[in-house]
Amino acid sequence: MELTKKPTIKDFAEIRLRIPRDKETRIQTMIENVLAFADIHYSIQTNRADDDETIRLEDAFPDLHCGSAIRGLRHREELTQEQLAEKIGIKRHHISEMEHGKRPIGKEMAKRLARALNSDYKVFL
Repeated sequence: MELTKKPTIKDFAEIRLRIPRDKETRIQTMIENVLAFADIHYSIQTNRADDDETIRLEDAFPDLHCGSAIRGLRHREELTQEQLAEKIGIKRHHISEMEHGKRPIGKEMAKRLARALNSDYKVFL
């Protein structure tokens, strides 16, 4: 069992398990029962190599672009566009344009964004 280093959603932790496939159903049922008993809201995601329902990210989210990461990380850090713009020394409308995919994000800007948003700069490229 592995507890991820940083929660993906504020106030939540993500736990990943690798279990024998032949015991998957039994273990999943046990975990669901414990979580239900403790009145804990949860989601379970399974990853299978033979999962024929897997679709590409681009197909699921056709409007997804690098600017979407800015908006998501900005919300995670609880920053407004104005606050983020001030932190990295640009105008607020430039943040808006990047978030909407109307302004390109170069490598140097990606690094500034990454420092301000506690992230890796590569998510913006």
